[in-house]
Amino acid sequence: MSGGGGGSGEVDADRLGGLRGFAAGAGAALELTWRAGPVTFVCQVLLTVAQGLLPVAATLLTKWLFDALQYGRGAPGPSPLTLAAGIGTVAALTVVLPYVSTYTEVRLQRGIAHLAQRRLYGKVNEFVGLARFEDHAFLDRLRLAQDSAISAPGQITTAMFGLVQQAVAIAGMVAVLSSISPWLTAVTVAAAVPALLVQISLTRRQAALTWAISPRNRRQLFYQELMLNVSAVKEVRLFGAGGFLLGRMDTETRDINAAEERYDRRVLALQSPPALLGALVAAAGLAWTVHGALSGRFGVGDVSAYLAASAGVQGALSVTISHVTGGYHSLLSFRHYVEVNRLPTDLPVRPDPLPFAPLADRIEFDDVWFRYRDDGPWVLRGVSLTIARGESVALVGLNGAGKSTLVKLVCRLYDPTRGAVRWDGTDVRDLDPAQLRDRISAVFQDRVAYDLSATDNIGIGDLRHLGDPERIADAARRADAHGFVSELPRGYGTLLSRTFPEPDDEETGKPSAGVALSGGQWQRLALARALLREGRDLLVLDEPTAGLDAAAEQQLHERLRAHRAGTTSLLISHRLGTVRRADRIVVLSDGRIAECGSHGELVALGGEYARLFALQASGYIEDDEDEDQDEDQDEDEEVAV
Repeated sequence: MSGGGGGSGEVDADRLGGLRGFAAGAGAALELTWRAGPVTFVCQVLLTVAQGLLPVAATLLTKWLFDALQYGRGAPGPSPLTLAAGIGTVAALTVVLPYVSTYTEVRLQRGIAHLAQRRLYGKVNEFVGLARFEDHAFLDRLRLAQDSAISAPGQITTAMFGLVQQAVAIAGMVAVLSSISPWLTAVTVAAAVPALLVQISLTRRQAALTWAISPRNRRQLFYQELMLNVSAVKEVRLFGAGGFLLGRMDTETRDINAAEERYDRRVLALQSPPALLGALVAAAGLAWTVHGALSGRFGVGDVSAYLAASAGVQGALSVTISHVTGGYHSLLSFRHYVEVNRLPTDLPVRPDPLPFAPLADRIEFDDVWFRYRDDGPWVLRGVSLTIARGESVALVGLNGAGKSTLVKLVCRLYDPTRGAVRWDGTDVRDLDPAQLRDRISAVFQDRVAYDLSATDNIGIGDLRHLGDPERIADAARRADAHGFVSELPRGYGTLLSRTFPEPDDEETGKPSAGVALSGGQWQRLALARALLREGRDLLVLDEPTAGLDAAAEQQLHERLRAHRAGTTSLLISHRLGTVRRADRIVVLSDGRIAECGSHGELVALGGEYARLFALQASGYIEDDEDEDQDEDQDEDEEVAV
């Protein structure tokens, strides 16, 4: 059922830690890394192996140097000066290679973040409908995917390179330790295993915590935005709601902090014992080695080698644990990115859509039932409606009657739960959604104010004309927007936002603030955006004059009527005076068609439309009568004087 999106974002906690998901995330991260820069990737691998070998080389060269100094000229191997030169070379490489490695790593991470971000938003852009964007679980997952897309792939590859480096170092150090005492080597390595297991367990808990508090994080950001958003601040200040919102934000923050504090206490309790065990094993091993040196079983080089190798193994194991847990945590968060990229389409699209042609006959709603969730209320209940080509149909009804939902269905932003929407007899589910929408122009009730230039705000309605200033200006004229746009500081090139600065001013050389428009001006730009899409088969006008004064509304409706002439149009408005000239008026009530006919027919019917129209008309009549009475009273007072 395509109407609901309730399950698309649900997360199974067990799946987050599964080996299959772990492998999938690691594979996706490696693939991203390779795609981001093959040459840089190979360089990073070579640098990683080299840096892993350097501590082993330094340990062996130091051991051989001490042996050479202890046993004099009779010691086998290179001379002390040669060994000293080798140690110096290793020291120089140890200093230089990390800088080179950091450069290649940062370069690689930039490429990874760019590629991951492009893929994530490319996937989101592929979603055909709206259901997922109204699903709270998916939005939580998408937020985590956004965060992980920027940082997690780089962190995963860094952890992988780090593991390779430490594995090389550990293998070399273990070989050195084994030459001194195999059993001591086994004890030293085994002492690090509990710390590794503890860290993996804590990482799983941290990933589960991140998911659990994600809704609270989103609500926290929501309250922060309300306290900073210019549109919201007006009401917040007027109603004195700042303290209320601050309190709500503090509540979410306290709950988040409390959950993180419980996790931190668990970390402290579980990490300390394994760390203490490792320190005790290292101290005991050193004491045993020193005792062996005093008894003549080991030389000075052996003690030096044990000190370096033991510290190297412990340090490398500690860093390995850090890489494993850090990489594991990044993989768990990266799973959200992987899952979003693997989501199937939200609305099914035929691999071989039927041929699409401009509207020739009619648009039909055939026994359409719809609800937004499987367990939600029915918004539409068996709606059957035919809109003939060239006909203007108005939808009226109380809030929640289903008017805007019908618009979403005809634009195929959702699919009916039951029934079908047909375009010239063809179910729209069998057509290419992009081709269908290319034949539709619309002004939605919740129009968008883009933080872009005036040209971009209009041109985004039909990107093919974005570079045609005459077409854009013509659309603005028909929407009665050309006048105020022309008077802006940079005309159509003016940035319509105070959030972002304008490009540097030619006179001052400094960036200047953009321009903020009124609600009515934004509405005119939204109309211009729709009117730029000329030659479409269907024009949808959902409260197209909301936010305009009465005179501007009347003027625009006259222009829209001229523009709609001969065009199939669907008009939604709560102001019944604006729909009276539609060819047909459809009254929706409780998800059903209650009445249908022309304005005159519905008024004569004396039903719901007539009642609503009379209510609105009476308000204007009463206002006029009140004004007439006031004028008569003023005239009487003047006569009395």
